[in-house]
Amino acid sequence: MRALVTGGAGFIGRWLVERLLARGDEVLALDDLSNGRKENVRDFEGKPGYLGLVVGDIKDTATLADVFSRGPWDSVFHLGASIHVQKSIDDPEPTFRNDAEGTFRVLEACRRQYFEANGLSPDAKAFDYDRDVPRLTKRAPRVAVMSTCMVYDLAGGAAITETHPYRPASPYGAAKIGADMLAISYEKSYRMPVTVVRPFNTYGPFQKSNSEGGVVSIFLKRDIAREPLLIKGTGAQTRDLLYVEDCADFILACAAAPEAEGEIVNAGTGRDVSIADLAAKCATGGNEVKKVPHDHPQAEIMKLLCDASKAKRILGWEPKVSLEEGLARTRAWLEQNRWAW
Repeated sequence: MRALVTGGAGFIGRWLVERLLARGDEVLALDDLSNGRKENVRDFEGKPGYLGLVVGDIKDTATLADVFSRGPWDSVFHLGASIHVQKSIDDPEPTFRNDAEGTFRVLEACRRQYFEANGLSPDAKAFDYDRDVPRLTKRAPRVAVMSTCMVYDLAGGAAITETHPYRPASPYGAAKIGADMLAISYEKSYRMPVTVVRPFNTYGPFQKSNSEGGVVSIFLKRDIAREPLLIKGTGAQTRDLLYVEDCADFILACAAAPEAEGEIVNAGTGRDVSIADLAAKCATGGNEVKKVPHDHPQAEIMKLLCDASKAKRILGWEPKVSLEEGLARTRAWLEQNRWAW
């Protein structure tokens, strides 16, 4: 199989590249390096099946034309996006363009490959569903579009299912909803095999541990450096923390299951932890834990707890790594790889 991974030099993307290579696929990574790093994929250079890293913007049609000319792709894993809540609040346009428009550009490139493989002009007008879809006998690339749990409305004590109401608290969440719905529309309009994958808060090795990283990596890096762990707000907010290798396995399972086509699928552990308790788990040797003002309290979701029963039912997927084991693995990696700080 031949796979394209947008955001392939990012945190989750590089794990997906690693998994694809391990099973024998040929893999090309595309990343603009706004969040990703060349160092994340340098270990793959020279490995069988690794087609390299293209540094480019998913919104640029020339870049996508070049990348798709290297196909055809059997699978496209679309992880390229702007991911920072505060940046989306400060300046919404880049996040909207990268996440909503960028997803459109990738989906269009997939549609064009699909149509051309079946002898249809991608630019033909008056596409007729009943007439033209039966002619599309050569399969489209299998597309997995990365979503976020930040699309959901505030929840009480119950775990969040895929049918939970949407109410984005930031332009980031809103842009991702737009991207998700656009992806689903391509499955309905063209019968393209598309799945929206919605993992909850993912953590692990290769995640940034600076201000742009995830809370686990930030806490652990600060603890290793003997710096105070800084809790934003009250610390009562909770997160369902998914280890990155479990997340990568989930994405691959979605891309392999016909039952997931046209679906939105959550992934999480079904166990949430408060940020205050997480800080206590990460602090060692009596290291100080301090509360600081929240930089975007209006966009805070106080409880994020995933109901992943749909993933178990249609994929047979369940997470394997406990929070305690995941924290230990992430700490060990950060201690050995200070270049990532």
